[in-house]
Amino acid sequence: MSTSLGLGRDHLNHPGNPHGGRKEPTNPTCCLLISTCALWHASTRKHTQEHEVKKAYRQKALSCHPDKNPDNPRAAELFHQLSQALEVLTDAAARAAYDKVRKARKQAAERTQRLDEKRKKVKLDLEARERQAQAQGTEEEEESRSTTTLEQEIARLREEGSRQLEEQQRLIQEQIRQDREQRLRGRTENTEGKGTPKLKLKWKCKKEDESQGGYSRDILLRLLQKYGEVLNLVLSKKKAGNAIVEFATVRAAELAVRNEVGLADNPLKVSWLEGQPQGTVDPSPPGLSKGSVLSERDYESLVMMRMRQAAERQQLIAQMQQEDEGRPT
Repeated sequence: MSTSLGLGRDHLNHPGNPHGGRKEPTNPTCCLLISTCALWHASTRKHTQEHEVKKAYRQKALSCHPDKNPDNPRAAELFHQLSQALEVLTDAAARAAYDKVRKARKQAAERTQRLDEKRKKVKLDLEARERQAQAQGTEEEEESRSTTTLEQEIARLREEGSRQLEEQQRLIQEQIRQDREQRLRGRTENTEGKGTPKLKLKWKCKKEDESQGGYSRDILLRLLQKYGEVLNLVLSKKKAGNAIVEFATVRAAELAVRNEVGLADNPLKVSWLEGQPQGTVDPSPPGLSKGSVLSERDYESLVMMRMRQAAERQQLIAQMQQEDEGRPT
């Protein structure tokens, strides 16, 4: 059993309960006893025996006796307080009164602690509500700003959309005008040349070949439409590997005759259906002479067309190679 002395400052020096209505003791001896903490652990246990209190007193008194502490001016005072504490703790009536005061102080401290915890909880709740209200206000402000930004973006998109729509409509009108002029120019050229811009297409194809030698209507249109508007395309049902195409302009037909070779593994032969119209030039490389039908812009278009044609052939060759590699051997 521990015999260290003292009631302990933690037990005797608690502040009084400001809400309990109990008055602090005014007797100097009583106040001195309570504030001195005479016998710490031994006296705090409820069923401490008297001989244990005396044993703890002797040990503490030996350590703080004035003869052993000549340099401590308060040694005699502390020794006297220990003696008074011993008298209180060894007397039944005085011990009961002391225990009552100590118990009251402990209860007051517990009440104070509970009140402090309650006040702390109230404070925390109040701060939480304030933060919540502030956060709600911030969210409302953010929502208002977001709504304003959205309205501004919608207005901007409407304005830009109107400009883009006007630009697209202008481009469409310009395209319609150019197409009309091109058709009129093609009709004029056809009238002057006394010929029609119709071509005959031929390629190798067996009658029972369902793939038609690799030339479907869509593939033919894709190959021919890059030269100009195609008015009609008719594939012969009686004779496989034959078709007739009609262009909107003689110039488009001329470009097709000069440049189109079809697929690499099955070349396409393109020729005039009813002979070359009058007023057209031979399929020789274009020059820049005054008699040339092709203008400088036409020549640039022709070069770009041949480049696209070469790229398409390379894509088709690569695609066929991939298909061949994927077939089981």
